[in-house]
Amino acid sequence: MAKKRILLKLGSNTLTKETNHISRGKIEDIGMQIAALKDEYEFIIVSSGAIAAAKQFVKLDNNDKDVFVKQALASIGQPHLMRIYNENFKDLGLNTSQCLLSYSDFEKEQTKKNIVNTINVLVKNNYIPIINENDTVATDEIKFGDNDKLAALTAVLLKADIFIIGTNTNGIYTKASIHNEYPETIELVTDLSVLQKEIGDSKSSHGTGGMQSKIDSAAIAKEAKIETWVVNGLEDNFILKALKNEIAFTKIV
Repeated sequence: MAKKRILLKLGSNTLTKETNHISRGKIEDIGMQIAALKDEYEFIIVSSGAIAAAKQFVKLDNNDKDVFVKQALASIGQPHLMRIYNENFKDLGLNTSQCLLSYSDFEKEQTKKNIVNTINVLVKNNYIPIINENDTVATDEIKFGDNDKLAALTAVLLKADIFIIGTNTNGIYTKASIHNEYPETIELVTDLSVLQKEIGDSKSSHGTGGMQSKIDSAAIAKEAKIETWVVNGLEDNFILKALKNEIAFTKIV
């Protein structure tokens, strides 16, 4: 029986557990879930966190709000981020591989074929591809969207069955419930225009995205008939719990 393919997008807030450094505990939590599910599901990860990883080790002289300083931080942090993934996943018997992509890669047919072929070989040989934007040459993620769009395009290209976005909320909340300070999750969405009316303009503390970028990404996946799940990645075992419907999250079908 063919395994289902999950494209898992992990934002900086999830990976840092809303602190100023990458949480090894959270990466171990993700690895343990993948290990538990590996007989039924294959995983491809799109991971932010390179800049957050760099900030643990360096302080650059320039203003780190400058896009080129952020690119330099991403360049410093990416090997550290991959080392943390590799160390934690290896202890669980999981193999990792690094793939750096740019939005321009999705504009060329031959490049898209190369991405699909390479990642399919990795997955077939039990390697988990960990994808990030190639921040040293591209600034789209740094400027615009915390890898949400990149993850959606990758989910479509690789024909994922489920696109899971790990974030720092229990999915997408109704606008009224946020105003009442008792957030209520919108659990099932079939019409994105309805969802659009509910979201605020909040942005995460480490990432550059917000709920708008999640909805834009879900629209890309929806067009390809891929379900998007917006799940609270700060929760322990969030993938396992979402698959069993044990936690509140937003499912866009």
